[in-house]
Amino acid sequence: MDEESSSRSVEIEHKVYARVGLLGNPSDVYYGRTISFSLGNFWATVKLRPSRHLVITPHPTHDLVQFSGLDHLVNRLRSEGYYGGVRLLMSICKVFYTYCNENNIELSEGNFTLSYDTNIPRQTGLSGSSAIVCAALNCLLDFYKVRHLVKVEIRPDLILSAEKELGIVAGLQDRVAQVYGGLVYMDFNKDGMEKLGHGVYTPMDVSLLPPLHLIYAENPSDSGKVHSTVRKRWLDGDEFIISSMEEVADLALQGRTAILEKDYSKLADLINRNFNLRRSMFGGDVLGSLNIEMVEVARRVGAASKFTGSGGAVVVFCPDGPSQVELLEKACKEAGFVIQPVKVIPSYLNEDDLKTLSE
Repeated sequence: MDEESSSRSVEIEHKVYARVGLLGNPSDVYYGRTISFSLGNFWATVKLRPSRHLVITPHPTHDLVQFSGLDHLVNRLRSEGYYGGVRLLMSICKVFYTYCNENNIELSEGNFTLSYDTNIPRQTGLSGSSAIVCAALNCLLDFYKVRHLVKVEIRPDLILSAEKELGIVAGLQDRVAQVYGGLVYMDFNKDGMEKLGHGVYTPMDVSLLPPLHLIYAENPSDSGKVHSTVRKRWLDGDEFIISSMEEVADLALQGRTAILEKDYSKLADLINRNFNLRRSMFGGDVLGSLNIEMVEVARRVGAASKFTGSGGAVVVFCPDGPSQVELLEKACKEAGFVIQPVKVIPSYLNEDDLKTLSE
């Protein structure tokens, strides 16, 4: 067996972490700016092993198709929805293949079996779907040995394309955070996006962040079911939405300076302002009462808080330190929310990845 065949017979596994939008979201889909980081508390893993046929393996829990009865099936659908991760793996395979074909990247012969696992809580705004897709893309890059041919800056677009194929509405922020890992400042200004086809992404030192906490509900019954009109209003030129979204984007720019200077009181103000602006644009019915209560629980003890994404979980900063954290933990327990210290994961780009980055 030659060296090429030997390396292709080895199982490949990639882990991708959940992400937290710290500042600027949701302006990433409005030519704005954001700051996000990899959340080490939760992750998705994808395994690829060479096989005779190409096989996408259903997850024994998330892709369940056998039930004890109708009540089991219905309860399952109510809590988990209709979709597991199989469709995500299929979609990124299609997008990856198409991209390579269109860019004259030759893929060697050989099939594989893909499987996945995840512990990222559902409906928490922690980017569980894109974590699976990103991990699968990493496996494909290594299996076909084309990591050096697919630029890091392009990979978030491939992940987003795979999700859009499935009707998942999202922006680039989450995928950038999960491709790069660590703490990343992102600029999605219109000129740059149209010229480069992607934003400008600047990794930051994760050690600059203060201690943060994560709050989420184990059973998110009210995560905001009302359809938002913000996108349509923005496209229609609504001055309030446009100016508010510009201010949200500016919070990320100010936040970058505050983090670099370790001005944590300023950071706390920016976090709170970010949520206030989101609430004024989207309204309480869209955000959902449970989501709002998670933010308010933190604010009642004097902490700064905002959504990690579109709702379902909240990132919290306690500027007054451990005594304030104790008050927050007590308040969360009384409200029935889960609270955890945030673990921030440094960037996991390797040497091959770094070589593809634009100067």
